[in-house]
Amino acid sequence: MLKFILRRLGISFLVLWAASLLMYVLTINAGDPLADLRESNAENRDQLMALRVDQMGLDLPWYERYWDWLTGVAGCFTGSCDLGTTVNGANVLDLTAQSASSTLRLVTAATLLAIVVGIAAGIISAIRQYSGFDYSVTFLAFLFFSLPVFWAAVLLKEYGAIRFNDWIASGDMEPPMILGIALVVGVVIAAVVGGTWRRKIYTGAGTFAFVAVVLWVLNILDWYRNPFFGTAMVLLSSLGAAVLVTAIIAGLGNRRVLYAALTTAVVGTISYFVFAGPLLEPSSWWVLIGLFVLAVLVSVGIGAAWGGYARKQAMLISAITGVLTSLTIVFDILVGHWAGFLELKSRPISTIGSETPNFTGDFWESVLDSGMQLILPTIVLTLISVASYSRYTRSSMLEVMNQDYVRTARSKGLSERAVITKHAFRNALIPITTIVAFDFAGLIGGAVITESVFGWKGMGAMFREGLDRVDPDPVMAFFLVTGTAAILMNMLADIAYAYLDPRIRR
Repeated sequence: MLKFILRRLGISFLVLWAASLLMYVLTINAGDPLADLRESNAENRDQLMALRVDQMGLDLPWYERYWDWLTGVAGCFTGSCDLGTTVNGANVLDLTAQSASSTLRLVTAATLLAIVVGIAAGIISAIRQYSGFDYSVTFLAFLFFSLPVFWAAVLLKEYGAIRFNDWIASGDMEPPMILGIALVVGVVIAAVVGGTWRRKIYTGAGTFAFVAVVLWVLNILDWYRNPFFGTAMVLLSSLGAAVLVTAIIAGLGNRRVLYAALTTAVVGTISYFVFAGPLLEPSSWWVLIGLFVLAVLVSVGIGAAWGGYARKQAMLISAITGVLTSLTIVFDILVGHWAGFLELKSRPISTIGSETPNFTGDFWESVLDSGMQLILPTIVLTLISVASYSRYTRSSMLEVMNQDYVRTARSKGLSERAVITKHAFRNALIPITTIVAFDFAGLIGGAVITESVFGWKGMGAMFREGLDRVDPDPVMAFFLVTGTAAILMNMLADIAYAYLDPRIRR
């Protein structure tokens, strides 16, 4: 495996070098870097042009300019990294660090959501092949995949930002809105649950009535502007997550694993109730990261203590439960700060930028501000990725479920849950792993349009501005980040293949 990885890295770096050479030549020949100065009426125009020529090395042959950039990149391995400067004199290395962190925050959230939603939809579509749910997911997948990014982004800005901000000013749901939301949820739940038409009607009607009543009660309580969640809801949500995770991975018949997950949920909720004040008010990202790591370690310990003969499985399920419990706790804290956030920012979702300039809120209100700015571009990127994930998952699951070993597992009397999760899904993950690897790397480059529409100062904006000004240094920095991400993600995919299918190791 080590030789394979080293050989792949060597080939990848050769490809990256050849591509960088081609990218550099195409960029410097994409236009005139002095075009704006040639049209200037300034008295010192000639001096400005001479200064730019000297700064960008326009009087040098292209290969000398490329060599200077390449030696600066090579310095990154020795601690003296130099990616050059922009036309305005800004350090490209600092600009890349800021832009990459902004884009990675956006791409990571979109990729994780797309993986969870897309794979879940694909699995259910495969299990319910040719059902109403399958046809609906197929239609939506093709629709989302065909959506022009800029058009979807503009629609989200209109309905997800402008009109939402108008509505949240009062926070009052009109009866048509309540009935419409309840109807959509009822139809979706009925399609997911499936069964006979009578069962679908009963499920849809029950869901419709439940959702309508809940929304009506929340409307009366003015929950949308002054929400509350509370420790009791944290406990119930955590216990529900523990049961759900156990049912999916191990089955509810394994009592030790179930008790480990339930204990994790209870311990996490009690810890939050006891230590919430001194630890989380005020807080910081480092405190959250430390608490998250501690929660995972405690969860693993609970799983090991309860596990017995299923110790590894109990540790895994307890760790997942601990993560979900931690996320529920964070949600409760954010809900508690929502009213204060609305007082500081009456229109919570802005259509431009990744954060509100000069925002004066505390840590949690700043998290809400950043999260609100992240919602719309994340939805755009998620919708596009969900389409491919759901289609690939469905086709891969259908292919695997027709294999002999799956039929053998069923004939041995294994439950359908065990057949799907342990036998079918793991073998279906190989092609999905390939898509995840390339999608993550591709989204960094594909976020150019999304970042432009939403005014997100990330890698896409840096690439576009560099290309408009025929400035090779920021363009090459963009290429360096995206190319390296593609290589690393492809390498992780190869390693994941060997883990998923031991035959590949040979």
